[in-house]
Amino acid sequence: MKKIFAVFLSMICLGAFAEDPQPQPPVRVSLFSTSVDWAAVTGLPWQQYTGKISGASRFLVKEGLVLYYLDSFPCYGEADSVRVWLSPTGKMSGNLRLVCVHKPEKISFAYRNATEDALDAQSTGILTCPVVGDYNFKIDISKCIRGKDWKEYR
Repeated sequence: MKKIFAVFLSMICLGAFAEDPQPQPPVRVSLFSTSVDWAAVTGLPWQQYTGKISGASRFLVKEGLVLYYLDSFPCYGEADSVRVWLSPTGKMSGNLRLVCVHKPEKISFAYRNATEDALDAQSTGILTCPVVGDYNFKIDISKCIRGKDWKEYR
């Protein structure tokens, strides 16, 4: 009887390990930036920078290009000024205002192709653009580097 019980118990244990694990529920995260106060961390004062985007890249802009500034050192985007639209002729609609602890050399945007009046939707991927100038900087969209599309990060 002990042998039958041992065999039965072994089968149950092996069966438990052989089953596919249940999918894990999504992890809830709480975002808290470790860089909230770059001015305090670096000892550099906050300054305001405004950007103008121009240039045309038919390959990239198409019927229009919506750009969403992505915060990264040394700058944060001001809440009401991080979305701009670029027309196929290179005209910009919207404001790009950043607060930075020093002049950015390059900045990144999430982007998607859309007309000016299109509703916001999920962006396509990332663009990294060189910055020319100082407090009133300029970006030539044709010099931006297109990174991976978001689906490529999966």
